[in-house]
Amino acid sequence: MARKIGRTKPDRRDRPAAPQAGTLPSRDDILAFLSTADGKAGKREIARAFGLKGGDKIGLKKLLKELAGEGAIAGRKSALRQTSTLSPVSVLDITGRTSDGDLIARPAEWNESEGPTPEILIVDADAGKRHSGDAAIGIGDRILARMLPLDTPDEAGRTLHARPLKRLAKGERRQLGILRASARGGGTIEPISRKELKSWTLDARDLGDAKDGDLVRFELTPTGRFSTPRARIVESLGNPSDQRKISLIAVHAYGLPDEFPERVIADAEALEAAPLGRRTDLRDVPLITIDPADARDHDDAVFAEPDSDPKNPGGHIVTVAIADVAHYVQSGSRLDREAELRGNSIYFPDRVVPMLPEKISNNLCSLREGEDRACLAVRMVYDRDGEKLRHTFVRGLMRSAAKLSYQEAQAAFDGAPSDKCKPLLETALKPLWNAYQAMKAARERRQPLNLDLPERKIKLDDQGRVAGVLIPDRLEAHRLIEEMMIAANVAAAETLEKAKTPLVYRVHDQPSREKLKALRDFLATLDLVVPPHGELKPAALNRVLARAKDLPVPELVNEVVLRSQAQAEYNPDNIGHFGLNLARYAHFTSPIRRYADLIVHRALIKALKFGDDGQTDEEAQRLTKTAQAISDAERRAMAAERETIDRLIAMHLAEKIGATFDGRISGVTRSGLFVRLKDTGADGFIPISTLGREFFNHAEDTHALIGSRSGEMYQLGDIVSVKLIEAIPAAGALRFEMVSDGKRRANSGVSKVPVRQLPRNKRGRR
Repeated sequence: MARKIGRTKPDRRDRPAAPQAGTLPSRDDILAFLSTADGKAGKREIARAFGLKGGDKIGLKKLLKELAGEGAIAGRKSALRQTSTLSPVSVLDITGRTSDGDLIARPAEWNESEGPTPEILIVDADAGKRHSGDAAIGIGDRILARMLPLDTPDEAGRTLHARPLKRLAKGERRQLGILRASARGGGTIEPISRKELKSWTLDARDLGDAKDGDLVRFELTPTGRFSTPRARIVESLGNPSDQRKISLIAVHAYGLPDEFPERVIADAEALEAAPLGRRTDLRDVPLITIDPADARDHDDAVFAEPDSDPKNPGGHIVTVAIADVAHYVQSGSRLDREAELRGNSIYFPDRVVPMLPEKISNNLCSLREGEDRACLAVRMVYDRDGEKLRHTFVRGLMRSAAKLSYQEAQAAFDGAPSDKCKPLLETALKPLWNAYQAMKAARERRQPLNLDLPERKIKLDDQGRVAGVLIPDRLEAHRLIEEMMIAANVAAAETLEKAKTPLVYRVHDQPSREKLKALRDFLATLDLVVPPHGELKPAALNRVLARAKDLPVPELVNEVVLRSQAQAEYNPDNIGHFGLNLARYAHFTSPIRRYADLIVHRALIKALKFGDDGQTDEEAQRLTKTAQAISDAERRAMAAERETIDRLIAMHLAEKIGATFDGRISGVTRSGLFVRLKDTGADGFIPISTLGREFFNHAEDTHALIGSRSGEMYQLGDIVSVKLIEAIPAAGALRFEMVSDGKRRANSGVSKVPVRQLPRNKRGRR
């Protein structure tokens, strides 16, 4: 039997001319007729259309039987149809890549019983992005595409190519879940999304080759007008627990490209280290890298020295050198297209999904100790008060004098240098510390927003299980590197503005009017005041945060101020950075892991005439769309990282159902409370119906739920004890029950705020 290949459904105008009357039509003639027929099309209609009579009808009957046997047509002889055809414009799911990095798709709808699902090569993958302004499409996306049938199969045997027209909304994509197989056949699919905590049943015939515990992609199939839909597994994606890679869920849920195409890897492997050439030789400058102890790549190095200029007494010169990724990843190359598609590196506790292949990120562009590396460096001159006087950029070749961890550097700053640090004290470490003290003073005068936001770090054991959840100490060594990176980013933005070279800024808007009003209303209940919209500066919020330290609820104030903030993003139009209190700011210091920084590097190369591998005109013209795409990629990465941490912790806590934990109320909604546990930082939910035997009203301005009879109140920031009732590791979801009593108020103040009363449940609770 010949292998059936999917074909497109032609427009009526494209129908081939009918053969001469009395001539038996070809297979393609019949399929073309069925694909464009209006109404019923059976054997009689085909014979009439092609003028067949007598013995020719016997030949037609035989031909129709062959087509039916191959699965090309189906139906009764009086009502035939072409099976599983694709329209000229069809909905496709992006399912993978070729070895060249090109995207592969399959039809979103296809009846498997009528023939193998065709594989479709996506050509001109940026077409949909250009036409609609969408971000680049990737694996897991659903698209609308124009089909391009081929006269002869391509080298992989494909007879269909497609050009994207539009990326469809996320809600139209297939769903993911974890299969829990039943010993009796069939099973259920557990959700991986907290927004849809619903399990779906499936029959044994719909399991495919999936095994218990596998992450699966599934569809819902209706079973009747009044019946609950059942699931059908479309694809098995592996077992996150067996592979010790819980991040596998996020990789597939967000369509993250976690493997590089073979040709991209080959391009990276063919690269050679940059020679000195016309570069500035910085190899005698004792630049050092200061990073986390477990860092695998090092893309920034720092050096400081006293300014010897008598016109600048007590001044400092700070040099920040950044790996020259633009030398290796040039605009329009396969490496560049892959980096833009990814947007940034994504860091999970159990793996990294890098933006660039390892040959670049961990070798050629990693500023390894004692090895020559290409770089872009900025030399910044400061006065004794930490105010920058001027700066200059160079394209150079450097050699790191030492690789230090934050802890090593901090010990040296504190007067307890290790043997490795002792030779660096006078030449590198003390000058860095002195320069930082001046820059720190200038920062304090500038008054950026000073929120205290500790971050969780998950420690895994050899089996990929959570061994502990840490909140690393915030050292002055961290702040030193952070301040010098911010200064370099500002210098990059200033240089490009002065040269009138297009760039992507890192912008952060001030709080919206609505969020600021909500913040002011809440702070007023604590006798704290902030200026109105248009007059607000970070310094005003810092004063609020400082005053809150003397109140019983400093964490609550920090939380509410944080929630009032806009989200930072990338944009070629500058509105400044509210949080840092800077007029212009661009990301320059991490081109190994952020595409935005690579864009800025190329812009500097062009503006300063450092070479012919800088920003191209085509790249400059599409900065708006690129900025949107990398902003989307950043949000996607943040969500994927956060959800993976939540899943790991939920898996860790699943063995502790019934245990009691200390935590803090981290969210208040009309339907209940979110609580963040003290030890692990895990977030869980308490439904309002479980709080007590009375109405609880939602007071929006005070971020509280208040009992209508007792005045008992649970408020954002309250320290509470909770019992773990349920854990769904695949979704990272936890459900708690409140153990602590709420705060008692003689007057709840409910009448002053909008409230929502909830009905009693069956147990008499509301």
